Amino acid sequence: MSAERPSLPPVRLNSEAELARDALAAPLFVRAVRLARWAGPDTRVGAGGELVEAHLPAAAEHLGLAADDDGAAYASEAWRLAVDTGLLDVTDPEEEDAEGTASEGENLALLTGGSPQDVLSIWLDGLDAVHADATAPVLDDFADLVGEDGSIDFDALDWDPEAEAEFLDGVLGNLYLLTLADNGAGEGPVPLPALAASMIVPDDMGEPTDDILEQVSEAMMRLDDQFRLLEPIGIVEYRPVDEALMVEEGEAPADTVGGDEDDVTRYGMVKLTPLGLYGVRARMLEAGVDAPAVGDLADKGADALLDGIAHYPESVARAEVKLWLAGYADGAVSAAAELLAAARGADEGGPLRRLHCQQALALAGPEAEPAARAVLGDQELGGLARVWLAEHGAADVPAPPEDMIFWLAIDTIAAHLDADGELDELQGLIEGLSAQHSGFFDEVWRVDHPATADVLEAMGRLHSDKKAAKEARKAAFKARSRAGG
Repeated sequence: MSAERPSLPPVRLNSEAELARDALAAPLFVRAVRLARWAGPDTRVGAGGELVEAHLPAAAEHLGLAADDDGAAYASEAWRLAVDTGLLDVTDPEEEDAEGTASEGENLALLTGGSPQDVLSIWLDGLDAVHADATAPVLDDFADLVGEDGSIDFDALDWDPEAEAEFLDGVLGNLYLLTLADNGAGEGPVPLPALAASMIVPDDMGEPTDDILEQVSEAMMRLDDQFRLLEPIGIVEYRPVDEALMVEEGEAPADTVGGDEDDVTRYGMVKLTPLGLYGVRARMLEAGVDAPAVGDLADKGADALLDGIAHYPESVARAEVKLWLAGYADGAVSAAAELLAAARGADEGGPLRRLHCQQALALAGPEAEPAARAVLGDQELGGLARVWLAEHGAADVPAPPEDMIFWLAIDTIAAHLDADGELDELQGLIEGLSAQHSGFFDEVWRVDHPATADVLEAMGRLHSDKKAAKEARKAAFKARSRAGG
């Protein structure tokens, strides 16, 4: 591997303005904002900043919620988010058993008067708060945890907060990867059982054991609860598990008329939203994970650009180059010259840099011609410059010397070998280049390129013609002997 590959594929994010609009439209965030504007000098809070129970019916009514336990719970949830995100400031009571007050937080004004980055920063705080709620322990009977002296027995919870957070982050990370799979082809919803299994079932396990299947089932139920909490903050679109499937052992099954047990959608379907991609990536970056995004290289030098896109999918690499060229202030000729200079080098990554340089020059337009002509005599760059000039219909392009032709052939194949492309395409390239020149293998082993022997060995493995493959292997041996290795 010639260049250090990112641990995750690059993601194409919506603009910050679009993401900020999505954040402001997230249902839980909307309710938090409405409560922050509703709170007044008479609003009272408890010792933990929670809205006192007496105010919950009015808060629920203001949000258009039912005046029942569910309405009160949703109002309480929105209030906590408003406090956690700085939309509300709470003043603790001065005396025990007294009540505190609430007032508008400084972040509330930023939602209308701040930048998209301000909005997204506040929303990320909200995501952290909801994530913490989603990984909190489920208390079936809180009274059982309270001792005679009123203390809470946390050990009895059997709850490891770090492990719970790590598990949920792992699930979100897998969902992120699946969303980016095959250059965005995986953007559809993911079945919850598959997502749970991705965290539980070992990669080398054939048929899952009953114990593993039970763990997957338990993880599914936990994730069902967690995604129900995460959906209102706008991070996912979620279709919950069909409640008819949630039958405890010994209970009579619920009415499942019209339900198909083979219908995978009944077991939960989840999809990251564009805002969710942004939020998960932000959490990964904060955790030190390399999670590149298209546009990260737009303000970097050409060397960083060519190294950075080395193993990007082709369409993503093109998008990154377009952004880089659009932001280059000194014109197409200067941009092309910088790209060509960055493409030089006898290191292992050189061939792939030159391949991406050639592809980048195709996007620079005909204005880059002077930069291409300036390197026609360069052994490393003269071949690709001639290819570019020919593709753009330039006149008076001098024919390349024979040694440059063979050098370019080796460099091109080395680049495609490093790019890990499709085998059929690589075989076609190898056979096409070797067929263009009579006596190709009698001459090519003499090419002074660091990858000559490796390329010839690969040609010997991949060429479909047995005679040509044998000639390639012989040429590889000669190249290694010539290099003294």
